[in-house]
Amino acid sequence: MTNTPESYQSFQETLGNDRPSKDWPEALQALWHDAKGDWEASHNIAQDLHTTMGSWIHAYLHRKEGDKWNAGYWYRQAGKPFPDYSLEEELEVLVNSIINVQ
Repeated sequence: MTNTPESYQSFQETLGNDRPSKDWPEALQALWHDAKGDWEASHNIAQDLHTTMGSWIHAYLHRKEGDKWNAGYWYRQAGKPFPDYSLEEELEVLVNSIINVQ
């Protein structure tokens, strides 16, 4: 049993902490760093996740930095369409996707 958040709201409540829980999946840790404003730490984790979720997070991060071409590549790797909704909404979708697989 891990202390993985049970909802997006409970994920957001952890943002006051100094770091994410080491018990969390790496993908969720990456998103936590992004939500805290540390794009670089998030990207460092995401680029080492050789999974569909890692590719999706990588895509989201490059979309966030404004690199549409690179983001498009990673969305294709993840098998996801380029989103037509906000980055904030995508962060919530990503977090919920990880939480709901636990």
